[in-house]
Amino acid sequence: MSTSSRAIVFAYHNVGARCLLTLLDAGVTVPLVVTHEDDPRENIWFQRVADIARERGIPVITPEDVNAPEVLARIAEAGPDFFFSFYFRQMMKAPLLAIPPRGAFNMHGSLLPKYRGRVPVNWAVIHGEHETGASLHEMVEKPDAGRLVDQQAVPILGDDTAFEVFNKVTVAAEICLHRALPGLLAGTTEFQAQDLANGSYFGGRKPEDGRIDWRNMAQSVHNLVRAVAPPYPGAFSDTDLGRLKVLRTLLVDAPAEVGQPPALTVEAGQLTARCGDGRKLRVLAAELDDTPLTAERFSALVTGKEHNSILL
Repeated sequence: MSTSSRAIVFAYHNVGARCLLTLLDAGVTVPLVVTHEDDPRENIWFQRVADIARERGIPVITPEDVNAPEVLARIAEAGPDFFFSFYFRQMMKAPLLAIPPRGAFNMHGSLLPKYRGRVPVNWAVIHGEHETGASLHEMVEKPDAGRLVDQQAVPILGDDTAFEVFNKVTVAAEICLHRALPGLLAGTTEFQAQDLANGSYFGGRKPEDGRIDWRNMAQSVHNLVRAVAPPYPGAFSDTDLGRLKVLRTLLVDAPAEVGQPPALTVEAGQLTARCGDGRKLRVLAAELDDTPLTAERFSALVTGKEHNSILL
C-alpha cells in the first residue's frame, strides 16, 4: 500500500509499538510521535514506542500535558491528515482533536462498547469473559465513545492470564488496523455508531485491588489471580505466616467442601487453597514475603498447626 497521508501517532506499550509499525509498513508518513516518559515505579515489560520512533528517525515528544497550547502548536505545525492513538494514556480535548482534517482514531483493547475505559484486558479476565479483542474507533471527548471503524475478536481461555490475553489483543490490534487502513486512507470507511447503553465503563486499577477475599467463590479468586499475575503486581492476602502472593492457580475438579472455612494446606503434595464456596484451587506458583512458597516449605512452616493448614 502506498499513500502520501500524514499521521501523528500518540502511542505507548506493545499495542502502540505494533500499530506504529503497521502504519509505517503501509506507507503512512509519521512526522511526529507523542508518547510517555516511563514511570520508574512501573514494571516496563513492554516495547518502548520511543525506541522504535528514534530508530526510524521520527521526532518524539513526551509532554506532561498533551493539551497544552505549545503542544497543540507543535502538532499543528506537523500538518497531519490523521491522528492515531494506540494505548496513549492522556485524554485529548476538543481543540486537539479538531486539528487533523481527516479524523482522529483510537485503538482500544476490548470489543466496544464493552469495557470502555482503563485496563480493559484485566477487567475482562476478572469478570470471566470468554472473548475480548481490539476496536478501532473515532475519537471524541467522551472516552471510547466514537463511531466504530473495525473490530477483531480473540478468545480468552479459562486459565489465560491477563498477560497472555494482552499478547492476543496486541495481534488483534495489528490485524484490525491493517484491515481498516485502506478504507480510512481512501475515505471509503463506513462507520458504525456504538450503543453505549449496552456497554460498560471501568476505571484504572491499583496494586491494592489485587487483595484476595478468600470468602469469594473459587472461580472468582482464580479470575483475580489470572487478571493480575506477573508482569502485573499479583494477587495477595495477609496471613498468619506473612504476606501471601498467589501468582498462578488451577481450579480443582472435586466436590466442594461446603461449610468449611477458607484455608491453605497441602494435599497430595500440592499447595491447595479452599475458597468460600468450598471449592479448591491448586496453587501452582506463590510467594510468602517475597520468597517462593513451595508445598515442602509450607509444610515445614505449618507443622504442628491444626490440620497442617492456615486459615485464609
